[in-house]
Amino acid sequence: MSLLQSKFTFDNRFVNNLPADQEPEKFTRQVHNAAYSFVMPTKVAAPKVIAIDEALAGELGFEDKDLSDPLFSDVVAGNAILDGMAPYAMNYGGHQFGNWAGQLGDGRAINLGELVTPKGEHRILQLKGAGITPYSRSGDGLAVLRSSVREFLCSQAMEHLGIATTKALSLSLTGEEVMRDMMYNGNAALEPGAVVCRVSSSFTRFGHFQLPAFRQDTELLKALADHTIAADFPHLLEKEQSSQDKAIGKETYLRWFEEVCQRTCKMVVGWQRVGFVHGVMNTDNMSIVGETIDYGPYGWIDDFDVNFTPNTTDRQHKRYRFGTQGEIAQWNLFQLANAIYPLVEEAPPLEALLNQFADDYQLAWREMMAQKLGLKGYQDAEDLALFESLEALLSLVETDMSIFYRQLAQLDLSQVLSDSATWLDILKEAYYQQEELSETYLSQMAAWLEKWQQRVIQDNRSDELRVSQMNSVNPKYVLRNYLSQQAIDAAQQGDYSEIHRLQKLLRYPYDEQPEFERYAKKRPDWARDKVGCSMLSCSS
Repeated sequence: MSLLQSKFTFDNRFVNNLPADQEPEKFTRQVHNAAYSFVMPTKVAAPKVIAIDEALAGELGFEDKDLSDPLFSDVVAGNAILDGMAPYAMNYGGHQFGNWAGQLGDGRAINLGELVTPKGEHRILQLKGAGITPYSRSGDGLAVLRSSVREFLCSQAMEHLGIATTKALSLSLTGEEVMRDMMYNGNAALEPGAVVCRVSSSFTRFGHFQLPAFRQDTELLKALADHTIAADFPHLLEKEQSSQDKAIGKETYLRWFEEVCQRTCKMVVGWQRVGFVHGVMNTDNMSIVGETIDYGPYGWIDDFDVNFTPNTTDRQHKRYRFGTQGEIAQWNLFQLANAIYPLVEEAPPLEALLNQFADDYQLAWREMMAQKLGLKGYQDAEDLALFESLEALLSLVETDMSIFYRQLAQLDLSQVLSDSATWLDILKEAYYQQEELSETYLSQMAAWLEKWQQRVIQDNRSDELRVSQMNSVNPKYVLRNYLSQQAIDAAQQGDYSEIHRLQKLLRYPYDEQPEFERYAKKRPDWARDKVGCSMLSCSS
């Protein structure tokens, strides 16, 4: 027997503390009075690991020899279960595109178990694409290589950009083909099947609380909230544990909601900083611990556009466009507040926290912009006008967001920036159509640069410090949509080297990495309207 079989300790708190579905079969159904259903992953024909996050594996307690053990391949593809695992799919609801969708649940994700790491931390291992569950509805519970590559790489990218995220331990082929209609246009085709092993301290979503609230199952709602606080926010229990009454009270629920708001704010402002668009901010895709979760039709801003959404399903209304992600986060938090109201039984304190979120988000966004522009910090309305006027200018012509901010740091502020000849040579790489830079635009940008120059000078800091700050928050490398697609195209031909190169590149997104210079270039013309590079569907 492999030593890997009994090497790890699992402490399955979600399973141990919350009620289970009593029906053992996988058939699709409404599941009541239960937080989850026990379900085994569907075995696959020929599991093959094609990418691993070795650093994450080490944190979890895997040694190098473990990763080459055939049992490892079987576990992360769903063909084997380690001692102590208790596989289950979670039951939750949610709002999708602003409409209540009822029960949703893990339709193609299965939690294997909650692993205790060598540092004593709890990490849940989850397989995405692991087959049918009671929550699969009309789906097959499977995933394809295309979406799995995107999930694996983006979780890596976000982690190293410094934005809270679920992580991906491994990416595996299943040796099977899966039928998918990629653009929902009637052109279904077979694609290679794949499984991603995801890792997080919690996969609990806003929708977990919405479903029992909608069903008026206050007992389950309270059990979910109490478990979440104990498992993921244990510091909030210190006050209760020092008192005679061990029950979690209203004040703790409010402090918990406040922290969820704070974590969500930090996460979304992080998205705005690097130009990431989630694409499908439904309440069932919002993590209760403030991590980016469910990398489906996401996209990265190439040419700056606050109205950009990568999701074809959202093409008409653009609900989840780049510029509204903060507002949508607040809307989603409002739905969570509604869900936990039975535990608080007072609307005013919840409303106050939602209003506080709006204020906190605006302040955090302004501080973030100050950091991007090399300022000590946000000062006043004049700074806000400086930020907003820049975004307006970036929108006037096709301007690559990542390149613009990176090159902006290189301007010599000892020079007079009112003359375009002084700065255009440095910033021109950020423009997709340089021939469209009119005299009017050049004059407007020059005027803005002069105002920015004077504002930086007010801070009385060295250029070295300014440049260092700007380069620490403005990444040189992001997971551009076309880069993902190139990796997918190669992988579908059996070449996984581009996945591995992107893994290496994305570990150091703020560093120059001259050997990878080509990956910092603007989106090529061929990718402008190519499926997978511009717009994507929710299809897996």
